[in-house]
Amino acid sequence: MTDRIRRLLAEMAVIEEELNTALHEQESQLSFQIRGKRIEFEQSIRQAHLKLKTGFFRWLVTNRPQNLITGPIIYSMIVPLAILDLFVSLYQATCFPIYGVAKVRRADYVVFDRQHLEYLNFIEKFHCTYCAYGSGLIAYVGEIVARTEEYFCPIKHARKIVGSHARYARFLAYGEAADYEEKLEEFRTALNRERGAHRP
Repeated sequence: MTDRIRRLLAEMAVIEEELNTALHEQESQLSFQIRGKRIEFEQSIRQAHLKLKTGFFRWLVTNRPQNLITGPIIYSMIVPLAILDLFVSLYQATCFPIYGVAKVRRADYVVFDRQHLEYLNFIEKFHCTYCAYGSGLIAYVGEIVARTEEYFCPIKHARKIVGSHARYARFLAYGEAADYEEKLEEFRTALNRERGAHRP
């Protein structure tokens, strides 16, 4: 990895931290607090949210017909998603300790908190729960696969790819053959150090 790439990665990390801070400040202005697993808004905001809630029958009448028609197809995806969740979780539970790789915390990716929003009716909350599970699960699986790729094959592709994971930027250049085995061990050592950092 060149000095220029290292510098750019360091700059990206600083910008990402600034973005996270700005997002947290914005959330603080929305007057909610996180208390354990509950999200609590100020009473005045909660009352305003309740006034904005659409009742079930009104929601049903005003909802787009194509959303209702395709609902069964969307929700049938729960079966492959649950199977994927089971198998990938089992994989990391059994193999990551053997590799010395830190396990991915599922709770960091699969988050259910939209049910605390009073302006959503029960159907909308159900939709949000399903979406949170699906998108969170894909991100969780993506991180497990990314750590696996870093352990076994930390090499960039020759072609530009869309949607690469955050670890990909550190991978070896395509065709960077010199001292490959030693560099691979460096990646594995770094993953092992990461595991140590995640221990309580």
